Amino acid sequence: MTKQLVIDYYDCKIGTIIMVFDDGILCALDFSEYEQRFLYLLAKSYPKYHLTQKHDPFGFRDLLRRYLSGNISAFDNVNVTLRGTEFQQQVWSALRNIPAGHTISYGNLARKIGRPNAARALGHANSLNPIALVLPCHRVIGKNGSLTGYAGGLDRKEWLLKHEEAL
Repeated sequence: MTKQLVIDYYDCKIGTIIMVFDDGILCALDFSEYEQRFLYLLAKSYPKYHLTQKHDPFGFRDLLRRYLSGNISAFDNVNVTLRGTEFQQQVWSALRNIPAGHTISYGNLARKIGRPNAARALGHANSLNPIALVLPCHRVIGKNGSLTGYAGGLDRKEWLLKHEEAL
């Protein structure tokens, strides 16, 4: 059966954001220059889907505007649908526990989820995060404080962390 999903695009100061909703719940969010990767990852979660484009179908643009205007906790209560392995879902859920304005290293996050030797695997799961910004993978940094591994680009990661006053 083909899953009906809703897609929207939002142009803002950090680029064009693509968001997809499954029955009104956010299931994917990324930046338009990575749309091919975005669609590939979407297909892994939804092998058969149809996208219908609608303008601000669930009012999510207001949350984006609030976040970009300085309300860095605007996404705290957004409902999301996560589809991935048990480990990926554990990592993605842990991202939501990183407070706005703070960072954590891959190793420390691995320890927090009870997998102290899984920093590399955590990094890989982090790179497959289907819901950028809302699941704040940009808050995960190298153990020496370096800005490493952000699928949205390191310049954008730096901007987001400065925006959240984490740098």
